[in-house]
Amino acid sequence: MSRLARAVILGGVAIGLYATAIRPRQLVWGAMPDEVDADLPGDGLVPDADLISTRCIDIDTDPRDVWPWIAQMGQGRGGLYTYDALENLLGCDMHSAERIVPEWQDVEVGDVFRLHPEIGLTVAQVRAGEALVLLGAVPVGGTKGQAPYDFSWAFVLRDGKAGGTRLIVRERYGYTRRWAPLLVEPVEAVSFLMTQKMLRGIRDRAERTVRSELVA
Repeated sequence: MSRLARAVILGGVAIGLYATAIRPRQLVWGAMPDEVDADLPGDGLVPDADLISTRCIDIDTDPRDVWPWIAQMGQGRGGLYTYDALENLLGCDMHSAERIVPEWQDVEVGDVFRLHPEIGLTVAQVRAGEALVLLGAVPVGGTKGQAPYDFSWAFVLRDGKAGGTRLIVRERYGYTRRWAPLLVEPVEAVSFLMTQKMLRGIRDRAERTVRSELVA
């Protein structure tokens, strides 16, 4: 068997393994079945979604202590609490905040939530202390391109069953072009890595802030 044939076979096995064993878990990382099935704010913005992810994390503090970290998110504000160095390789100029900044707490429907100095989503819904929903898509081919999908991104805070907060992040993609999965599927794999880092980043900042206030 030639090296090329072996490479093709191994590639096919890797893709099959990812599609059947890894991808399904990534799409529901940290989520309980009832959370995956739950109707969340923003779901109706992309009603016939072709790809949905629901990822969750427990935070050992009240939702009111978590909300300020979500309210100030975005490029040019509090960042995304992910891998700034990687994002900045793409020119995002992202700097994740380590403190709550009062000047960044106001967020309203219609505001631009920037992912990059020239690329942003639109704030579609705001329920202070409960939910922030964004709508839009990252264009293909730079700022003048058009995305082959509709996209909503929801951050939802709920009371934890044993106290604290349950933070749920849902992404919904509705394809508008047949070739959209070729773009979205690789992006979603990267999104998993960034989202789990973001969830942990929000959790750690919120819990650390509350602990420091108790000590002070």
